[in-house]
Amino acid sequence: MRLGRISKALGVAAVAALALSACAGNSGGTSSSSAAAAKSGGTATVVEVNAFNTFNSNTADGNTDINSKVAYPTHSSFYYIDNKLNVVHNDKFGKFEKISDNPLTVKYTINDGVKWSDGAPVDASDMILQWAVASGYYNDADATGKKGTSYFSYAGDTTGLGLTSFPEIGDNNRSITIKYSKPFADWEIALDMSAAIPAHVLAQKAGLKDSQAFIDLLKGLPKGDPKAPKPANAQLKKMADFFNTGFDTKTLPSDPSLYLSDGPYIVKSMTPDQSLTMVRNKDYNWGPTPSLDEITVRYIGDSAAQVQALKNGEADIVSPQASSDTVEQLKAIQGVTVDQGNQLAYDHLDLNFSGPLKDLNVRQAFMKTVPRQDIVDKIIKKLDPNAKPLDSQIFVPQQASYADSVKSNGSADYQSVDIDGAKKLLNGATPTIKIMYNKDNPNRVDAFSLIRESATKAGFKIVDGGLGKSDWGKALGDGSYDATIFGWINPGVGVSGIPQIFKTGNGSNFNKFSDPAADQLMDKLIQTTDKTQQNDLEKQIDQKIWASGYGLPLFQSVNVDAYSDRITGVKLMPNQTGVWWNFWEWAAK
Repeated sequence: MRLGRISKALGVAAVAALALSACAGNSGGTSSSSAAAAKSGGTATVVEVNAFNTFNSNTADGNTDINSKVAYPTHSSFYYIDNKLNVVHNDKFGKFEKISDNPLTVKYTINDGVKWSDGAPVDASDMILQWAVASGYYNDADATGKKGTSYFSYAGDTTGLGLTSFPEIGDNNRSITIKYSKPFADWEIALDMSAAIPAHVLAQKAGLKDSQAFIDLLKGLPKGDPKAPKPANAQLKKMADFFNTGFDTKTLPSDPSLYLSDGPYIVKSMTPDQSLTMVRNKDYNWGPTPSLDEITVRYIGDSAAQVQALKNGEADIVSPQASSDTVEQLKAIQGVTVDQGNQLAYDHLDLNFSGPLKDLNVRQAFMKTVPRQDIVDKIIKKLDPNAKPLDSQIFVPQQASYADSVKSNGSADYQSVDIDGAKKLLNGATPTIKIMYNKDNPNRVDAFSLIRESATKAGFKIVDGGLGKSDWGKALGDGSYDATIFGWINPGVGVSGIPQIFKTGNGSNFNKFSDPAADQLMDKLIQTTDKTQQNDLEKQIDQKIWASGYGLPLFQSVNVDAYSDRITGVKLMPNQTGVWWNFWEWAAK
């Protein structure tokens, strides 16, 4: 999805490359498009809702919007996605090409001179590491997770690259060639280096001599087989364990190798739960060249505080929680442009398939208490008068398949609150349900309060499990709660985000949903390139998710960005990259 990421405006978690579509945005306020007045150099301050907590956004815990946004300007890759949702190749970094359809074979080559900020070349070892992580090649854990080993924590779906054998290395260690055993719909975005971890650093942390020793280790290990799990390889396990948690931090590490950059910017300083500053990487010349010398990211969850920061000149670009009041306040600031449009994101309530919600009747009873219309009225309606509760886990209303899916997916059973129906399903039980959410996100607080008030009427005992803005993402899937409110946001390309979230055992499947028939449909989906067939499979998956008592989609999110006339080049983007998608075009007047 790249994967879907836990959303910025939602206080959401992670990446979901669901098949969503963007709507055209519109602007209000004073235009600031006089690029002719811009100059090279200067600084900008960007405000985000969530707080940074890891230099590895590949992991299930680290896959939040803010971590990915910091990774984006500090890394380079073979491509990026523009705000029209086109895949744009970065030939200055390297090239990738499909050299065969049968079998599907893709070659990736990194150009000479591309290097990490410590001077080490970005090469085949880095691509092999990213492949190993995203393919799950060495994992042999069974579906229960009780037998075998899952090495690298990965937020995305491993099914696609899992169809490949160990890559062929060539061109003086600058290229790898990947061969698939079956077709893969998302092959063009399969190997994403935009958040890659340096292989030579991981090798050193695992006690290996260098990146060549790292390649030799991986090349000598067999593919994992969940049907015949073997004892964990000690060196690979040590390496994977460091990959999974060794880059987590809220402060700037004393070890520079933990925050190396191969992108236009390098992180310079961090203040826990408050801000992060990055400066130009002066060696960088293998991609779009940025204008600004320095970018500071501040973490402010409260919309009013974001508006005030922009008004006071303490921020140049803000992406606040969407509300009509916030938009009106932003438009009232002289010299500020406001961009607004539908976001490739949706807000949702997920129920764990364990604990008090293990029973289907209890999950369905809880779903019947959720006041989705009240939540839409409270959070979204004033901003979008046509907003309605979202009735699909896969589609949004702007897609032709949305209405067809809604007719048969089972969402009709949860159109309105049904306290009596919930009580009947509970049959006298009074389950205690702990709900986790980002307590620093005002929309999350409002949604939780409305759900608690309604669910209590049916006999549920609701426990407030709200966590801080830099902690809630790491808690996802850790078993410390029974239900959670967050959101998914996706890149707008590909279909791999669906199994990323809903397939059995995947890293972003936080509530442990499992349906063998749905798994088979998802396996077929990622091998299907025909859009009509993809839509048909997605409709079937949507129905199975609803039938399982998975939880409830709440609403599609509205995207609101605002920026002062001190900065030019900012453009609305509906996917998880947000305004950062073209940071190299930002310029200070």
